[in-house]
Amino acid sequence: MNRNMPLKTLIWVGTCLADLKAFPDEVKDEIGFALHEAQMGGKSRKAKPLKGYKGSGILEIVDSHDGNTYRAVYTIRFKEAVYALHAFQKKSKRGIATPKNELDMIKRRLKAAEQIDKDQGEKT
Repeated sequence: MNRNMPLKTLIWVGTCLADLKAFPDEVKDEIGFALHEAQMGGKSRKAKPLKGYKGSGILEIVDSHDGNTYRAVYTIRFKEAVYALHAFQKKSKRGIATPKNELDMIKRRLKAAEQIDKDQGEKT
């Protein structure tokens, strides 16, 4: 982590922030800390590449609370910003895989982040 680097902007895509606000306080704290580390150019110990996106700068934070699993997905692939793409409670009891509907949401929001980043670049 480079503490001399300027802090990257954190951009919330879609309902990601509202979804995160519904999580238990302990989970919000953990995810918020991980996103802050990403803004500083670092990586939380809880952040792992999202399965199927290895090496593409798409990371997932997984946290558990009271027997429930919560996930937040973000991307660091852009130079000026970290984009928080999706936050959700995993409800599927079939294994640890991310459900298809959640992966579809992540893909849509990643496309939105690409457009937002492109639009931001055109403004400067």
